[in-house]
Amino acid sequence: MEESNAAELMFGGLLAASHTMAMEDLPGHVADHAAPVGMHRVLVYVVDVRQEALVLMTGRGADAGQDPGGERTPLRIEGTLAGRAFQTVRVLRASTEEDDRHQWWVPMLDGTERVGLLWVETSTDGERIHRLMWNLASLVALLLVSKRVHSDSYARLTRTQDMSVAAEMQWNLMPPRTYTDEHVTVDAALEPAYQVNGDAFDYGMADRNVHVSIFDAMGHDTAAGLTANLAVAACRNHRRQGGDLPAVAAGIEDTLLTEFGQKYNLAAGDGFFAQTRYVTAVLADLDTRTGLLTWTNHGHLPPFVIREGRWVSRMECEPSHPLGSDLGLPVTACREQLQPGDRVLLYTDGITEARNANGREFGIDRFLEFIIRQHAGGLPVPETLRRLIHSVMDYHGGRLQDDATVLLLQWHGP
Repeated sequence: MEESNAAELMFGGLLAASHTMAMEDLPGHVADHAAPVGMHRVLVYVVDVRQEALVLMTGRGADAGQDPGGERTPLRIEGTLAGRAFQTVRVLRASTEEDDRHQWWVPMLDGTERVGLLWVETSTDGERIHRLMWNLASLVALLLVSKRVHSDSYARLTRTQDMSVAAEMQWNLMPPRTYTDEHVTVDAALEPAYQVNGDAFDYGMADRNVHVSIFDAMGHDTAAGLTANLAVAACRNHRRQGGDLPAVAAGIEDTLLTEFGQKYNLAAGDGFFAQTRYVTAVLADLDTRTGLLTWTNHGHLPPFVIREGRWVSRMECEPSHPLGSDLGLPVTACREQLQPGDRVLLYTDGITEARNANGREFGIDRFLEFIIRQHAGGLPVPETLRRLIHSVMDYHGGRLQDDATVLLLQWHGP
C-alpha cells in the first residue's frame, strides 16, 4: 500500500470510528489503525489527576485500565524515561539503536495540555515515522478529550484515591489546567487534588481579550466548594453579558448575597444581612493586542509579574472587600502594561502559608524563587507548575491544611 494512502486511511479510519466509539474501545482502534503504517504496537497511557503517574489504558474493566490479570501498574513520572518524555514534551527512544524494533515514548497534547503518552513500536526509524507518531498522538489526545467528559471509566482510571464531593464539583466546573494560543499561555495547578474545597480558577477568551480569575472561598468544607462554584458561574455569566470587571464583581457579590444572605429583624424593626459565605478573588482582563492588563482585587493576595525571567514586581491595587461580604467598599480597576514574555502569577494563601514540620512557612520568596529557577531551566510552563505544587506538598509533608492554587498567565506579544 502506498505510504500516503496508508496514512490517510489510518487517520480517516480513526476519525470515522470516533463518532460511535466508546472510551473503552479507543486503545484497540488506535492499535488496529496504526499497524498498517508501520506502528506495529501502540499503547495508550494517560496521566493521573495529580500528575504523578502514567496509567495504561487497556479498555478492560470498570476503569478501562485492567490488564488480563486484573492489575494496574502505573509508571511514575519522577525517575522514569516515560516521565521525562512527559515532563519535557519530547519524543524519546525507549530502545537501543541496535534493536530490530524501535520503541518510543510520544507525548499526547491537546493544545499544550499534556494528556499522556503513546508507547509505540516501529520497524523503521526516520522523519516519516516520527511525523506519523506525533500526528497520531495529537489525534488520540483530541479523541481522549472529547470522550472523557462523559466517561466514568476515564475518571476512575486517572484517580489513585477517592475524591470528595466538593472536589468532584470543582474539577467538573473549572476549565482545563492548560491553554495556549499564539498570544497567551494560561496554566493552573491546584492541591489537594482529591479534597479541594474552596479554591477555584477560571479563564476565558473573547476576540483578543483574555479573562483570568482566582477565588478562595471562606471555609474548608463542601459549602466552601459550593460558594466557589457559585462565584465562578456568576463570573462567567456576567462577563459573557459584556460587563467590565467592576460589573462582574458586582454580579458575583449579588449572586452570593442572594444565595447565602440571611435577614434578621431587630427589636427596633431594623434589619441587616448576616453573611457567612464569601470569596476573596482577583479578576483580570488582558488585551493581547496591546499587553494592557486590567485587574481588580477583592480582599485577595496581590499578583506578581515576572519580567525577563528574573525581575519580579508586586502588582499593587487598592483592594475592595471580599465578594459576598456586602461591606460596600469601592472597586478600583488597576492597570499594568505588560512586555512580551511577562508572566503574571495569581495564587491563594495555601501556596505561601504551607508549613513544614517546624512550623516554617513556604513563603512568598521561596515561591517566586522556585518559579524563576524553573523558568531559567527552560521547562514548559505546565511542568513548572506541576513541580511547584509537588514541592509545596512535599514541604508540608504531603498533607495541606488549606487549598493551594496558582495560576500563571504569560503574554507572548501582540
